[in-house]
Amino acid sequence: MNEASPIRPDTGPGSSSDPDSPAQLKPAIGHSACPHDCPSTCALEVELIARDRIGRIRGARDNSYTAGVICAKVARYSERIHHPDRLLKPLVRSGAKGEGSWKQASWEAALDLVAEKFIAAEERYGSETVWPYQYAGTMGLVQRDSIHRLRHAKRYSGFFGTICVNAAWTGYAMGTGALRGPDPREMALSDCVVIWGTNAVSTQVNVMTHAIRARKQRGAKIVAIDVYRNDTMKQADLALVVRPGTDGALACATMHVLFRDGLADRAYLERYTDDPAGLEEHLRTRTPEWAAAITGLSVEEIEEFATLVGQTKRTFFRLGYGFTRSRNGTANMHAALSIAAVTGAWQYEGGGAFHSNSGIFGLDMDLIEGTQFADPGVRHLDQSKIGRVLTGDPEALYGGPPVTAMLIQNTNPANVAPEQRLVKRGFLREDLFTCVHEQFMTETALLADVVLPATMFLEHDDIYRGGGHQHILLGPKLIDPPEGPRENIFVIDELARRLGVGDRPGFGLTARQHLDHMLAKRGLGSFETFKQARWADVQPDFDTAHYIDGFAHPDGRFRFRPDWQGTPVNTKPPHNVGPQGEYRQLPQFPDHVELIESADAGHPYRLATSPSRSFLNSSFSETPGSIEREGRPEVMIHPEDADSEGIRCGDRIEIGNARGEVILNARVTDVVRPGTLVAEGIWPNAAHERGEGINVLTGADAIAPYGGAAFHDNRVWLRPA
Repeated sequence: MNEASPIRPDTGPGSSSDPDSPAQLKPAIGHSACPHDCPSTCALEVELIARDRIGRIRGARDNSYTAGVICAKVARYSERIHHPDRLLKPLVRSGAKGEGSWKQASWEAALDLVAEKFIAAEERYGSETVWPYQYAGTMGLVQRDSIHRLRHAKRYSGFFGTICVNAAWTGYAMGTGALRGPDPREMALSDCVVIWGTNAVSTQVNVMTHAIRARKQRGAKIVAIDVYRNDTMKQADLALVVRPGTDGALACATMHVLFRDGLADRAYLERYTDDPAGLEEHLRTRTPEWAAAITGLSVEEIEEFATLVGQTKRTFFRLGYGFTRSRNGTANMHAALSIAAVTGAWQYEGGGAFHSNSGIFGLDMDLIEGTQFADPGVRHLDQSKIGRVLTGDPEALYGGPPVTAMLIQNTNPANVAPEQRLVKRGFLREDLFTCVHEQFMTETALLADVVLPATMFLEHDDIYRGGGHQHILLGPKLIDPPEGPRENIFVIDELARRLGVGDRPGFGLTARQHLDHMLAKRGLGSFETFKQARWADVQPDFDTAHYIDGFAHPDGRFRFRPDWQGTPVNTKPPHNVGPQGEYRQLPQFPDHVELIESADAGHPYRLATSPSRSFLNSSFSETPGSIEREGRPEVMIHPEDADSEGIRCGDRIEIGNARGEVILNARVTDVVRPGTLVAEGIWPNAAHERGEGINVLTGADAIAPYGGAAFHDNRVWLRPA
């Protein structure tokens, strides 16, 4: 555990605690962790100006992963937490749904109404008609996951989370058998860092911290692979721009070259992998020429990349989420992951392949989630298919009752979920009662019947796990919230009491009591002792992290031949959901599999909806700094495509497919390939003409074999608006 000082004000001449200096001349410093849906989970130093006000936020300098660096949007968090448009009072709808007419209510009256509606819905259709819906607006384990305790205690419909990690985690575990990998700080000890499928400059700034350190101190090469020349690509020594959904082809051609040119570590392959001979034979036809035709890369680019990683034993493959958000995304992850097994990079410090450490933390969630109440017979509903669920699709409902009541926390599905037209149509149903617990009047809140004001992360206690690194971090309450907002567990406990389950284990505890229980079971002391330490480094030892003692499959071998249905991963669908997507078409060995939504005559372009630098999903789209930096909703189009369509930079253009149409402004640029369109950031729907945003165009059909949403895999047509 890190030996660090407790939370305290800065001292010394000129500080607020110096009796000879003016009061509040220098703010106190509090310590926390970023709560947002980002693998970096940065350790934070927060300027505390008053009991209810913060100043600047900085990265903790003594945290070995954060290393003093955070993204600009979190550094400006005071814009968000002190925003004049924060929700401060419970609101009850007084006009038509979505009209925006509200009347204020007391907390007691608002919660009484929610409980009354839930009870009435259950009496008519049974408990599964109620669907608590949440996700990662906060990554705090107490505030995010306590909603499951209410779900299980009341036997409400289950929640199959699919919007983010499924394809990536599944593809990685198919190879390694576990969600763990080399210490991500080892990037700084690498001779080559491959940043694959993530725009780290915008979305995981700490990846760049350690990669650039390797470049400065060791002369390491940085390779970036993505579908457009984004800010991370501009930092790279070798930037490979592939067509969307073709990463598996690049990986296979790379491994073909490794075998062909004697760069495969055959001793490692024989000891640690399941079928190297079968893989080599399979790859004989997966030549650079074959991959060039699929990916759009040149043969020379593929050869250069393969030779670099084959000759550089200390190559660290940092595998992101972006390239898995295609209908073949799980296979793409597995193929890219397999390269490190062919080179034997796992053997070396600074080598191997890392995606997430989410499997290392060992925190007991049973009390928080109420798993002892869980009934395996209760149906689960797919998060990404919320539009289909709310519009009564029998397949999406798995033969159960309609959803007629919802509690929504930590997510904004009316903006971020696929198939937006179905989502909005579902929320506008008169027979659907929706309660949204939120910080701002999001587009989901605007469609609700009751809106409850929520605290922000500095206003309540919680604990966080850094999936992109190895720290468990505490986020204690540092400031008082405005009068009105309440933390998530307050809402859960108050509803449980009204719904007749508040006397069950886990309900009625404070966040600190939950944290005391969790920390004690993990051997990390109590809230108070952990508050002194601030975080715990739980990175496994080198041999475990690098699978030196064997991979986590029963035979100890890396699997080139995945068991697409039998591999146990926590993304595996519940029994009632079953196999997902075109799982029977998944390849026997790493390969490019043509499951993507390929362009056709009517839809000649492929659209990726990539993250922007100043937004994080739909968060920060309300803060002035982020809005100013992002400008307006735009779509990037290559000059050749713009010329052929008669489009100039800045023109209003319409893009569409069978799901709908959206108007944006054209940004004509050669950072994208011909035939590829990129729209960065999830802008509010209201920021677009017609009030419809980019997720009108994305589909909710599942990624094989364990689900997921293919946000970067859409074929579209394009025309001047």
